[in-house]
Amino acid sequence: MENQNEYNAEEIFSKALRAGRRTYFFDVRETKAGDYYLTITESKKFTNEDGTFYYKKHKIYLYKEDFDEFNNSLKETCDFIIDKKGAEVISEKHDKDFDSKKEKEEFTESVSTDEEKDFADVDFENDDQ
Repeated sequence: MENQNEYNAEEIFSKALRAGRRTYFFDVRETKAGDYYLTITESKKFTNEDGTFYYKKHKIYLYKEDFDEFNNSLKETCDFIIDKKGAEVISEKHDKDFDSKKEKEEFTESVSTDEEKDFADVDFENDDQ
């Protein structure tokens, strides 16, 4: 009987997409019955305290019977994001002048809270007591 690692070692087709600290691998594999399926692997690079690197990997197996539904769901989800937020990337990493929504909300909340305080609510200690 074949070793499972030897069986999956053959690359039929492979495509890599590098995206910052992440790399996505799209690999075509062959089932024991001779049909093809897709594996999508996300590999993310991390640094140890001593400066050495290691990778965390997550893998998805996608079979032909699920291609249409997967493709439709992926397209629908991507279209939703682009429709709601546009194609422009909004993040601290991509825009040095970016202020996150959370920071803006925290600032707005602290300003409104300070403005809403009533001086009658302030309690001063009395040294005479």
